[in-house]
Amino acid sequence: MTATQTPPNPRRLSAIHRIAIAVIIAAIAGVGFFAFRGQQRVPDATFTLLSGQKISTSDLKGKVYLVNFWATSCTTCMHEMPQMVQTYNKFKGDGLEFVAVAMNYDAPMYVANYAQTRQLPFKVAMDDGSAAQKFGNVQLTPTTFVVDRNGKILKRYVGEPQFAELDQLLKKALNT
Repeated sequence: MTATQTPPNPRRLSAIHRIAIAVIIAAIAGVGFFAFRGQQRVPDATFTLLSGQKISTSDLKGKVYLVNFWATSCTTCMHEMPQMVQTYNKFKGDGLEFVAVAMNYDAPMYVANYAQTRQLPFKVAMDDGSAAQKFGNVQLTPTTFVVDRNGKILKRYVGEPQFAELDQLLKKALNT
């Protein structure tokens, strides 16, 4: 420091630091708010069913539905699938829809074979990666979303759901 320079004012630095911290906190809070708010609504996504037919989340508007991201190589997915079938069969008469979305790394032949041999009663789709991306970059399987009639995500399960809790959530959503 030269003789003509004055040392920085500690109070001024302190105020600048406080402003910078406040701006950073506000930015983080804003990102968190919009990210959380964005997660509450189902994204605009299209699924390609094994039949080649396409169905989108907009086609499902007005319905209560589950979107289950899974893979034939996922042991937890294979373990939960019979209970998912049971849940679907229990509530389909009340209007429940279900889309089981196989991850993009899953071989279509394995998915088709599994769906056929297990006689999966709901829609089975192959993801090209875009649906998983739109649903918050889903990478862990199984991941299941419960969506209400208004397109609001009621619950996101990562891993096998607690089926008693899922049943209660579906009963409530289907009766409103």
